[in-house]
Order: sequence, then C-alpha cells, then structure tokens
Amino acid sequence: MFMTQIKNNQGFVVAGLLLSLLMASMDNTIVATAMGTIIGDLGGLDKFIWVTSAYMVAEMAGMPIFGKLSDMFGRKRFFIMGLALFMFGSILCGTAQSIEQLSVYRAIQGIGGGALVPITFTVLFDIFPPEKRGKMTGLFGAVFGLSSIFGPLLGAYITDNISWHWIFYINLPLGIIALFFISQFYKESLEHHKQKIDWLGAFTLVGAVVCLMFALELGGNEYAWNSGVILNLFAGFAVLFLTFLLAEKKASDPVISFTMFKDRLYASSTIVGLLYGIAFIVGSIYIPIFIQGVTGGTATNSGLILLPMMLGVVVSAQTGAMSAARFGYRNIMLVFAVIFLIGIYLLSTVSASTSRTTITLYMIIIGLGTGASFSVLNMSAIHNFGPERRGSANSTLSFVRQLGMTVGITIYGIIQRNVFSDKLKESFGGAGQLFPGGNQSDPRALLSEQARSQIPKPILDKIIDNLANSISYTFTWALIPAILVLVFVFFLTNDRLSSNEKGKKEVAAESLNPQ
Repeated sequence: MFMTQIKNNQGFVVAGLLLSLLMASMDNTIVATAMGTIIGDLGGLDKFIWVTSAYMVAEMAGMPIFGKLSDMFGRKRFFIMGLALFMFGSILCGTAQSIEQLSVYRAIQGIGGGALVPITFTVLFDIFPPEKRGKMTGLFGAVFGLSSIFGPLLGAYITDNISWHWIFYINLPLGIIALFFISQFYKESLEHHKQKIDWLGAFTLVGAVVCLMFALELGGNEYAWNSGVILNLFAGFAVLFLTFLLAEKKASDPVISFTMFKDRLYASSTIVGLLYGIAFIVGSIYIPIFIQGVTGGTATNSGLILLPMMLGVVVSAQTGAMSAARFGYRNIMLVFAVIFLIGIYLLSTVSASTSRTTITLYMIIIGLGTGASFSVLNMSAIHNFGPERRGSANSTLSFVRQLGMTVGITIYGIIQRNVFSDKLKESFGGAGQLFPGGNQSDPRALLSEQARSQIPKPILDKIIDNLANSISYTFTWALIPAILVLVFVFFLTNDRLSSNEKGKKEVAAESLNPQ
C-alpha cells in the first residue's frame, strides 16, 4: 500500500506539492505572455506555435503513463523524476538560441509536467484521511485558478523588467524547494503492486496523442484542413488509437484500464471533466478577446482580464471540496453545473453594447460554476479505488480534461473565425484589407490600440459589432457541452467523501482481476 507514514511533516509535503503544481499549471500562461518578445529575439514567427504545442503534447502523453507507473513502483520516485525533468527543461529553455531549440526544450518540460499534475493529487489522497481531503483538494484545485491570474502578470513583469529567459529560470528556486520538501519529508510504503509494463499500449498512446495534437494545432493555421499533412496526421491518430484499444484489451496490466470505466462514479466524473474542459476553455479564450477587441481593453493588463472569473474558480473550488463530505458528489455538482450553464447562457447574449461591468458579472458566474469541477471531480473520480489504482484514475481524468480543452480550442476557434469572416463579407461586400496589417478575419488584429487608431470610426464600429456577434455565436454553441455537463452530472452517485473505504478495496480488487 502507498499510505504515507508521515504525521508531523505533512505541511512540508503539502508545500512541495503546491509549489510543483503551481509551476506546472502556470507554465503555459507565463510563456504565452512573453511569446511576442521571445519571437522578436529568436525569430521564427512561422514556428512559434510549436513552443506551446510541444509542451502540451508531451504533457498529455505523459499523464496516463506516469500515473500508471506511480501505481506500479511508487509515487515518490516518479514525482521527483518529473520535477527534475521540468527543472532541467526550464534551464534548457532559458538558454535556447532558436525557436526550434526552444520547442524541443519545452517538450522536455512537458514530460515533467505530465508527471507532476496527476501524481500531485494522488499523493494528496494517499497522505490525508477522507475527512481532510475535501479541504486540501479545494486548496489544490484553487491553484489552477490562481495560476491563470499570476502566470500572465508574472510573465509580463519578468519580460518587461528583467529578461524573457527568467520566465523559465524562475522555476529553479521553486523547484529546488519543492524537491527538498518531497525528498526529505514524503515517506511512502515500499510495498507496491507488481505489474507488467504495457510497452505497446504506452507507445501507441503517445503516438496517437502526438498525431492528434499536431493535427488540431496545425490544421487551419499552418496547413489547410484537407491538406495531405493534416489528413495523414488524422489517419495516423486513427490507426494508432485503434491499435492502442486492441493492445489495452489484451494487456494484463494496461496503461489505461477500461475496467475502471465500469465504475459509474468514475466514468461519469471523467465525462463531466471532458465536457467542462471543452466549455470552460471557450470562456478563457474569448472573454479576453471580447474585452480587448470590443470594449477596447488594453492587452497590457491581459492578466487582469480573467481575474473575476478566476476568483470565482478559487471560491467554488474550496466550497465544493469542503462540502463533499456533507452533501455528496452529485448534489454538489448539480448546483455548480446549473450555475455554469447559466453563465455560458449569459455569455451567449453579449453584444457590442454589453458593458464591461456586465461582462465582469458573467465572468464571476462562470468561475463559480467551474471551480468545483477542479476539486470535486478529482475526489469523485478516485472515490471507489484503492491506492493501487489512484494514480491511473487521476491521471486519466487529467488527460481527458486536457484533451477536452484542446479539442474545444480547435472546434470553437473554427466556428468563431468562420462566423467573423462571413459577417465581414456581408458588411463590406468581400472587400480586401479593411485595416492595415494582418488578416481581417483574425480578431487579434483589433487588440492593439495602434491598429484600431488606423481604422475609420464607421468601419471600426461595424467590425467591432461583427466581432461581438461572432463571439456571442461561439458562446451559443458552447451551450451544448454545458448542457451535457448538467446531463451527465445526474449519472454521478451521491457518495460522500467520508464514506467507508471498504468498498474501494473491493472495486480495486475487481479492477485488478476483471475475470
């Protein structure tokens, strides 16, 4: 069993876990803020997408694999390995001399991040009894919201006042402290469940994720959707994913055990997490675009734009987690799913005349509806599993949620761009460039004050109106996953966090011996 023996040193372990989770979850947001400066220094404007894609691909591919390995051989060694890889990748990123080098080094970072995120929550459940998990899970869930606030702010400050290299070096002191705390104070049992390594499943899963991620990232940007490159990537994904499914059915100890999905609470938690990821990412991306492009907010303060939403996330993550022992998973998530649906609906009503204050109110509602999903779903997903299955269960949930966000970015990006482009053609009769520089169907061309100042006011007003309508239309389509969130929440069981753990051992045994 993996239950830790520490009592007095739990505070140090929690501090180490929080620092590690903060680094991993903040990494993409802090880099995105500095990307303009990085490109200006290194060049490679046509390749900058690889800097983000490399990290996301490596992180997603690593999540289920590291989760499984932590079940087999222990959490501590793979957590420390992931932390070391993340710091090593950070050092390399800070020394990058080209955009190609930076992309490769970001992939190394991503591999480390793929271990940190899922194992952090699994260790949390190992070291705390059920009655304390709600409070702690809420605290850890709130880190995701805080990272979205402080990442852009910290990235902008470091880039403007020091150097973009230090957005990577800043990970080193935090990582060293976390490494010391975990290595010195986290004591786990040396008794582990011996299993065979499913190499075929691991390789085919990584290959399938790589093909899918690059197809989604490059399609419609670097290459047309019907180009040979994108079609081949989708074909590669299909072949590798089918091979993965076949391999997992035959493997004695699969990377992702499909027997876990026989558990109703786990299966429904995972589906709800997927749908939340799809809908929430739409708000995270298009609310800043709306505020900057429609209401004229400054991009300099981009890190503050989502502050109301993220404060709502922090509050509901804590509230939901601390209520799990009293009200049960389904009852809690029903309340927050309804709030989330109301928030998405309100966003679908925005227009060019919607005030900043009104948008702020909508953002708070979205945040309140979302935060509980980061904490409650993490608890419900592993509720019926013992320590020998927690790593796999938690990492699969993280993997599926991240996949939902990636798919959401792509699908709703296509919807918004197409609608915006069509509305511009309707308004201006298919005229060419309506404003200097950039693609007229790209809303980001409106985000700079310089670009807006060069557009005649009558034309700018029409463009802003079309942009607002395209974004509200996109939010209307986001109602589909939001409604499905509410539907699948009904499939959750109403177990409570403090329930007897006897059943978990029985489910775990059944998962290990499905025959």
